[in-house]
Amino acid sequence: MKFPIKIERIKINKVIKHFLLADMLFLGGWGFIGPVFGIFILDHVPGSTLFTIGAVSALYWITKSIVQIPVSIYLDKNEGEKDDFYALVFSLALAGFAAMAFLLVKNIAGLFAVQFLHAVAMGFYTPSWSAIYARHLDKEHYSFDWSLDSTLLGVAYSMTALLGGGVAAAFGFQTVFILVSIFSFASAFVLFSLPNLIFPKATTEEKPLFLDHTPHTIGK
Repeated sequence: MKFPIKIERIKINKVIKHFLLADMLFLGGWGFIGPVFGIFILDHVPGSTLFTIGAVSALYWITKSIVQIPVSIYLDKNEGEKDDFYALVFSLALAGFAAMAFLLVKNIAGLFAVQFLHAVAMGFYTPSWSAIYARHLDKEHYSFDWSLDSTLLGVAYSMTALLGGGVAAAFGFQTVFILVSIFSFASAFVLFSLPNLIFPKATTEEKPLFLDHTPHTIGK
């Protein structure tokens, strides 16, 4: 029996592999908080209510949505990928610190302040990660690369969301936020582990994986 579609092994380039892993670690790590964040707010922030949970969520999405627009415009105006990389690392570092900062929250004002930092981090992460990932998509299977990221994120987030409740129940919310912070910094480490990434060696024999100028073929 012959199949109309020939299934072949799809090769993924090194940059895409690293960015897939980084995305899984970062966004999957924040999945630990997803199922328990509302409970954390009600149990650990004096004076909080169900309305507080909704307001904190609204603050996150409004802030992230506003921040990522000017960030994306700035990154598009600057030639090359170094600015994208710096913005990406900044977002991961800020997100890691924000996760730890939730442990210091003592009131509603502090909760909103830390959530604001989290939203700013994501506002930088989304356009910078997407810009680099898009430039290095594998030829002939762009849709697969994007779908693979979505699929892996779904798997990672479902696993960490499942574990998040159990970790919070067994070890407390402190452990949950520490894990999120560790995953955020681990994501940055994965990006730095790419050889000859952003600071190429002083030689004409090797070309950096990240380009000083956007390839002229992009968008064609």
